Amino acid sequence: MTLQQLKYVVTVAEKNSINEAAKSLFISQPSLSNALKDLEKELGITIFKRTNKGVAITSSGEEFLGYARQLVEQCRLVESKYLGEEPYKKKFSVTTQHYSFAVDAFATLVKKYGMDEYAFSIKETKTYEIIEDVKNLKSEIGILYMNSFNETVIKKIIRESNLEYRELFTVTPHILCSVNHPLAKKKMVKMAMLQEYPYLCFEQGDYNSFHFSEEIVSTYEQKRSIRISDRATLFELLRSIQGFTICTGMTIDQVTGSGLVTVPFESSEEVKIVMLQHQNMIMSPLAKEFTEELLKFKNDFV
Repeated sequence: MTLQQLKYVVTVAEKNSINEAAKSLFISQPSLSNALKDLEKELGITIFKRTNKGVAITSSGEEFLGYARQLVEQCRLVESKYLGEEPYKKKFSVTTQHYSFAVDAFATLVKKYGMDEYAFSIKETKTYEIIEDVKNLKSEIGILYMNSFNETVIKKIIRESNLEYRELFTVTPHILCSVNHPLAKKKMVKMAMLQEYPYLCFEQGDYNSFHFSEEIVSTYEQKRSIRISDRATLFELLRSIQGFTICTGMTIDQVTGSGLVTVPFESSEEVKIVMLQHQNMIMSPLAKEFTEELLKFKNDFV
């Protein structure tokens, strides 16, 4: 097994096509196919399934790809540091729960490198997928929350996935609702006040248990609930109906602009926003810069 073969695997996975990968690698398609077959034979696994539409990665291949990405990225960092050159585009990826502050930090990074070549990626998604993305090195950084209820389960999965976490800041829960909501001008909202209003929460797919919820009121029984998959839909519904969701409490002007407001929610919960990364990965310079941008939001939480 060679580093070049690992680069081949990573490129094919990125392109979802052996032909397109061969073009980007400046080698012939037969040569790339043979290199992959040799590697699969050596390892005793099938990494890619060949189909009429291209290739699809197998479950064994997905696991191998995680390690391959790790080694390739480490090699790129060494080349950058000791050869004094940038042979590749600047690459950085983050997977996060639905947090505007993460998007804002990412946007700042993009603006900084706006004149350079780069391949950046940000994905807002389900809690379990965040852990999986960092585990398989699809993303260098993952962002989610932990509290007293879910941290035992989340920490166990983090350990089993060979990940580590760093606490960024602690927040106090707020409700997010329309400025026209009956509770919008309250100084503090209690759980009993929310029972008559629709509760909006993010869909978690196959992992819809309380431990993977993005909202800390997931253990409370709600008369009405609406599951949604993205922030744009959430915000539009909050403006249109007298519903609510639970958020971090960031200043609303920095989150959504006009039309919505945050109100402190009475809770004894301490909610920690944490950042995940792979145990065996050295944090890239871009990941460090992104982390620094995230920490600048610390004073925006109450």
